Amino acid sequence: PEAVEKKSDDAYVLKTASGGSHEVGKVMFATGRKPNVNNLGLETVGVEMAQNGAVKVDPYSKTTAEGIWAIGDVTDRINLTPVALMEGMAICETLFKNNPTKADHTEVPCAVFTQPPVSCVGMTEEEAIAEFGDVDVYTSNFRPMKHTISGSGERCLMKLIVHPTTDKVVGVHIVGDEAGEIMQGIAIAVRMGATKHDFDRTIGIHPTAAEELVTMRTVTRQVRKEAKAVAS
Repeated sequence: PEAVEKKSDDAYVLKTASGGSHEVGKVMFATGRKPNVNNLGLETVGVEMAQNGAVKVDPYSKTTAEGIWAIGDVTDRINLTPVALMEGMAICETLFKNNPTKADHTEVPCAVFTQPPVSCVGMTEEEAIAEFGDVDVYTSNFRPMKHTISGSGERCLMKLIVHPTTDKVVGVHIVGDEAGEIMQGIAIAVRMGATKHDFDRTIGIHPTAAEELVTMRTVTRQVRKEAKAVAS
C-alpha cells in the first residue's frame, strides 16, 4: 500500500506501490509491530538480535548473553499476553525451582475479535497436510438457532482437522459468535490429545452453536499422500 484516498464514508481508493488501485468500502490497517529495544544497549553486552530487532532466545528463553533472559513479544515467538505469562512461569521453574522447563508454544489457542469473531487451536489444514500427508477434514456451515429464531442471516463456520491414522483432532477452527469463548474449552481437549471418537461420544448442549463440534459425523474431504482431496 502506498496511499489511501477517501471518496466518501464508504468509498476509499487504495493505491499500491506498483501503480495499481482498488476501490473498496473500508480499509483495515494491519501494519504489525516491531520489538522496542532501541537504546537498551543489548548489542554491547552480547545479546544477539534477529533481523527484525527481536531478541534471539533458546527454548528456555535464554539469550546469547550470560545471565540475560527474555520473554514476551520482544522475542517474536507468539505475540500473545497469555503466552508471555507461560514463558515467565517456565523461566521461574528453570531459575528458581531447579526444574529446567522449556516454553511450550504448541497448540496455543487464539482469537481475533472481529465481527464475527475468528478462533483456532492447533494446526491449519495446510500445516496438517505438510506434517502428516493424510488428513480428514470435517466442516459445518450453519445458522445458529438463536439467529434462526431472530431472523438474522448470520452464520457460523466450524472445522475439525483429524489425523486419520491416530484419529486425533489436530486442529479446530471457528468463525462465528463467541468463537473465542468456545475455543478456550476446546483447547483443553486438543491439548489432552482428544480423538474424533472422543468428540463424537460427547453429548452436545442444545441449543448451542458449540454442539455442532460434537455432531459432525460425515467427513467433508479426505487428503491422502500422492492423491488429491476426495470430497464426500
